[in-house]
Amino acid sequence: MKSLYKITLLVCITILVSSCHDNSKPNYQYMPNMYESVGYETYSESNAFKNGKEGQLPPVGTIKRGFEPYEYENSTAGYDLAKLNLKSPLDSISEKEHTKSKELFEIYCAICHGNAGDGKGKLVTQGKFLGIPSYKDRVITEGSIFHVQTYGLNSMGSYANQLNQHERWLIASYVLELKAKL
Repeated sequence: MKSLYKITLLVCITILVSSCHDNSKPNYQYMPNMYESVGYETYSESNAFKNGKEGQLPPVGTIKRGFEPYEYENSTAGYDLAKLNLKSPLDSISEKEHTKSKELFEIYCAICHGNAGDGKGKLVTQGKFLGIPSYKDRVITEGSIFHVQTYGLNSMGSYANQLNQHERWLIASYVLELKAKL
């Protein structure tokens, strides 16, 4: 008797499955976008956003996580203001931080400015860059060094992406130390 029930159930399932399929008509698709995706043009307008053209902008006054604002603008006037007014927040530098500042200078700066800050780095001696000034000839302050590291100047690019503010201040103090030795 049990096998009769099993055979009946199997026949019913077979009839049910075969009755849903009709070769003359297309079948229903549960989620048609999964089978036939809509092709979108790159950079086309979208109704996903309010104005239809650009994505959502962050609220006014927000800054990204870990970002520390810098109040001087990237201009000659900003450079002059930083040179006059900007002072290092580092009160004193420990021996460990002094070693770190020397390492950072040798990694990022010495290739052009030289280990002694005399403007005779490896790229200068090989003729790749010309006109790298010696720190001895420059009127520089902590603020001007920090500003130049943040925004770059002439052929020197910005190091704000590679160095955080603390590291840039460490390098600025080390540059002034090198200038005093020259």
